[in-house]
Amino acid sequence: MTVLQALAGYYDRMARRGEAEPPGFSRKLIDFAVVIDGAGNPVSVMPLCQQSGKKMIGRAIDVPAEMKRTVAVVPNFLWDKTAYSLGVTAGDGKRTAQEQQAFRALHLELLAGSDDAGLVALRRFLESWTAERFAAAPFAPDMLDANIVFRLDGDTVDGAPRFIHERPAALPLIEARSIAGDGGICLVSGVETPLARLHPAIRGVDGAQTAGAALVSFNAAAYESYGREQGANAPTGQVAAFKYGAALNRLLDRDSRYRLELIGGAHVDPTRPLQILYRQRARLGDATIVFWADSSGLEEVEAAAGEAVMASTLNALDRPAGQVEDDDDAYAAPLRDALTQLADGRPAHIGDGEVPPEVRLHVLGLSPNAARLSVRFWLTNTLGAFASNVMRHAEDIAIAPPPHRWGAGPSINRLLVKTTAAQEKWENIPPLLAGEMARAVLMGSRYPRTLLTTAMMRLRAGDDPGGGWHAAVIRGVLAREHRERLKQKNLPDEKDWLMSLDRNETNPAYRLGRLFAVLEAAQYNALGRVNSTIRDRFFGAASATPATVFPLLLRGGQNHLASLRKEGKAGGIERDLEEIMSGIATELPRSLRLEDQGRFAIGYYHQRAARFVKKDAVATEDQGEDQ
Repeated sequence: MTVLQALAGYYDRMARRGEAEPPGFSRKLIDFAVVIDGAGNPVSVMPLCQQSGKKMIGRAIDVPAEMKRTVAVVPNFLWDKTAYSLGVTAGDGKRTAQEQQAFRALHLELLAGSDDAGLVALRRFLESWTAERFAAAPFAPDMLDANIVFRLDGDTVDGAPRFIHERPAALPLIEARSIAGDGGICLVSGVETPLARLHPAIRGVDGAQTAGAALVSFNAAAYESYGREQGANAPTGQVAAFKYGAALNRLLDRDSRYRLELIGGAHVDPTRPLQILYRQRARLGDATIVFWADSSGLEEVEAAAGEAVMASTLNALDRPAGQVEDDDDAYAAPLRDALTQLADGRPAHIGDGEVPPEVRLHVLGLSPNAARLSVRFWLTNTLGAFASNVMRHAEDIAIAPPPHRWGAGPSINRLLVKTTAAQEKWENIPPLLAGEMARAVLMGSRYPRTLLTTAMMRLRAGDDPGGGWHAAVIRGVLAREHRERLKQKNLPDEKDWLMSLDRNETNPAYRLGRLFAVLEAAQYNALGRVNSTIRDRFFGAASATPATVFPLLLRGGQNHLASLRKEGKAGGIERDLEEIMSGIATELPRSLRLEDQGRFAIGYYHQRAARFVKKDAVATEDQGEDQ
C-alpha cells in the first residue's frame, strides 16, 4: 500500500467518526463572520476567536477548499483573508486592490444566476463594497488580515448560526469548483476521474513553510516528463488528493488530541472509564512523524488503542535531552507494560480491553525541503513487530555500567544529541542520520554505518569517551552486525555481547582500548589531576594508529609505575597490565578499521568504568565494617 492510498484510507476512517471535512472543503481557522442583511448591507461582525493559552485563535470551520497560492492572485470562494474579501490589510497593500478585485469578480460571476437569499445578499454586498467603508462600524482594526466568512442576518439551523457557504444553494457551486479539470486514471484509486492539477498544501511539518509545503509538486520543466504539466506527471484524482491532504493535515495538527476511553481496570478506579490522551505526531531529529492504524477488519476502539500504544512508544523515542517520563501517571503504566506483551506476541491489556499484536500501523516520517517535503521513511508493520523492534533496540544499546542519566533507556533524540551533535545542540544533529536511525529502530534493521562514523569523529574531536554514550551507540551498531554474522553461520544469538567488561575477549582493538584506560589510570594515580591527560592528547591517534602511539604511552606508563611502586600503589595496575598484555601480539597493528576503532572505544569505557565500580565496592565494604 502506498503512502497516498493509506492516507486516503485514514480519511475514510475520519469520516466514519464524523471528524472529516467533506470533499471540496478544508478546515481553516476563521476569526470573524461579517453579518449582512438581504440588501447586502453589513449589519454586524460576529467574533469567532477563542482563548488558547495566552492568545486568541480562530475557530476551526469547514470552508470551501483553500486555493493554492504562490505568487499569483487567487481568491478563495465564499471566504478569505481581509485583503481579498474586503480589500484592506495591515501591510503595505501593494496589490490589495488587485486581490479584492479578483475576489469580487469571481463571486459576481459564480453567483450571477442564483436566487438564494444568502448568495444574492453576498452578491449585493460585493457590488457596493469599497475598502473605505472598513473605517466605519461595525468593522474594527483587529480584523485586518484575519480570515472571515459571511452570514445572512438571522440565518440559523437548530438555533445555531449558519454561514453563507453552508447554505444548500452554495453546495453545488462548491462541488462544481472542486471537480473541474481534465480526466484520467487515478494512481491512488485506479478509476477514471478528474485529476488534480495542484496537490494540497501540507502544514505542520517542523521547519517547513508555515503556509504549507507540497508532498507532490512539479513546478519546473526539469521535473516534468513526456510533455505533461503539473499534476499530470503523477495523475491523482481530485477526490483522492483531497482525501490524503485532509488526513495528513489532521495528523500533523499540533493541537489535536485523541481521547481513547476504555472500561476501567484494576490499576484505576473501576467505576470510571480509563481515558488515554494520545497524539499521532512525534519528532525525531528533523523528521516529523505521524502514524495511524489500518482499521480494516478492526473495531474503532481496537485501532485507537493500537495508536495509543504506538504513541507511548514514540513518545519514549522522541523525548528531548533531560526530559523524563512521568512514572507517577497511573495511565502511562499500562501503556508501557503493553510493549512487553505485544513483543511476546500476546494481546496488550488496556483496561478490560485487549489490543491484538496484529493491528497494522503505518508510520510516515517527513522533513522540510524548501517548498516541498521529503519522505524520510515510510514504514508499515504490525504493532507487535514494532514493539519487538523497539525492545530489541533497548537491548542492543545497553551497556554496563549505564552512563549517567541513562534512566530506563534514552530516546533516539538524546542519543543523537549526546553522540553526533557538536556542542550537544539539537540543531547540530545530522538530519539524514536521524531519519535512518528512526527507521533502524522501528524496523529492527542494521543501524546506519554513519552513526558509527559520526560517533568516532566526535570522540576524535574531543567528546568524552568515558561518559559511555558513545560506547553505547557504537556497541549497538557492532552488536547488530555481529548478530547478522552469527545468523549466517546458524549460531545462537549472544544478547550480552560486549555489554560489560569481558576479560576473555581476545580482539586486539578491544584489549588496546582496555590498555589505554589502564595507562590513563597509572598517570592519574602517579600525578593526580593534570591539565592535559593522555586521553586528551592521544585517544584519537591511539584508536586509529596504535603502533605509532602505544610505544610512547607504554614508556610513560613505566615511569608512572615506578613512582607508584615506591608508594606501594602499583599492584592493581600491574596485574591489569599483565592480564591485558598477555592477549596482545608483540607487533601492534599499524592501523585499525572503523569497526575496530569502535571496539577500542568500548574496551576503554569498560575498563575505565570497572575501576570506578571497584572503588564504589570497596567504599561500600568499608561502610559495612564501620557499622
